[in-house]
Amino acid sequence: MSSTPESLLSIVPVVPVVVIEDLAHAVPVARALVEGGLPMIELTLRTPVALDAIAAIAAEVPEILVGAGTIVTPGQVKQAIDAGAEFLVSPGCTPALLSAMAASGVGFLPGTSTVSEALAVLEAGHTAMKFFPAEASGGAAYLTSIASPLPAARFCPTGGITAATAPSYLALSNVGCVGGSWLTPADALADKDWDRIRRLAAAATALAASPS
Repeated sequence: MSSTPESLLSIVPVVPVVVIEDLAHAVPVARALVEGGLPMIELTLRTPVALDAIAAIAAEVPEILVGAGTIVTPGQVKQAIDAGAEFLVSPGCTPALLSAMAASGVGFLPGTSTVSEALAVLEAGHTAMKFFPAEASGGAAYLTSIASPLPAARFCPTGGITAATAPSYLALSNVGCVGGSWLTPADALADKDWDRIRRLAAAATALAASPS
């Protein structure tokens, strides 16, 4: 599968943001998400096995678009791509990091949380970006307030969003999708409760794009 920055915002309504602690969980959780209707996964580079998890999913679950999140250095861009990542997501952005992601050849969502940061990404020629940490940075109300002055910017809000609050984001004209960690709870992973993850994914695909 391939991706562009803009296309990342329209593949699924909720991008599962997943922290893998045990490499053995990577492939089963990816398969459960696909079976639940979400053929996309963002694996955060927060654990020692993250890159191996990306490689395993890329090799064994080709029907899912696998990406790397928590990209914070240009070096991690190369590591993620070498592991098999098909898209990249960063929590924030610097000129060097943005340049590295843009040169990677895959879709990417640079992180922003202020108008100035969004302007810097737009100035570099990119319209698709992450809004993080969403709830702590003003939530849906904030994104509503910047839609008029920044009409070209489109976002994937992530951070503190739940199944209950996701529809209020998805209803916004400048939001294409949201990122959610609630789809893969730590206890479900620990218990290998793939059915629960499958059900949570299925519920996420059905989220109505209307305010809650």
